Amino acid sequence: MASNVNPYRAYKDTQIRTASQGKLIVMLYDEAIRQVDNAISGMDGKTEAVDRVNGALIKAQELITELMASLDFERGGDIAQSLFSLYMFFNQQLVDANIKKDAGPLKEVKTMLLELRSAWAQISGKNPPPDSEPGKTGVNIAG
Repeated sequence: MASNVNPYRAYKDTQIRTASQGKLIVMLYDEAIRQVDNAISGMDGKTEAVDRVNGALIKAQELITELMASLDFERGGDIAQSLFSLYMFFNQQLVDANIKKDAGPLKEVKTMLLELRSAWAQISGKNPPPDSEPGKTGVNIAG
């Protein structure tokens, strides 16, 4: 009997389950940036692919919301609060861009996402805190 397991999906699932929380955050940023890029490219074309743009922006909003949900306000203090405010701004910009079909706000959000992603990648490259265990986080990007 042949197995219907998609090898790529199985690899991605394993990668997600075994990643540290910092790595999961970087993966969320990577996918959010990819979705914003998809929306920008859909808007920059001669004929807007409205459904594709809408779908990409909704997925980006879901990813930003997941980043918001992963914040630890007790341990993160002012930084967590600042990130929360920034994520709220991102989601508002994504909604506005979707309504107006304007790539301008998306390019601004993408620039900031890239900067934050870079910072998280540097942080997650360091040794994780002793109380963090791979696979024991609340972040779910498996979709």
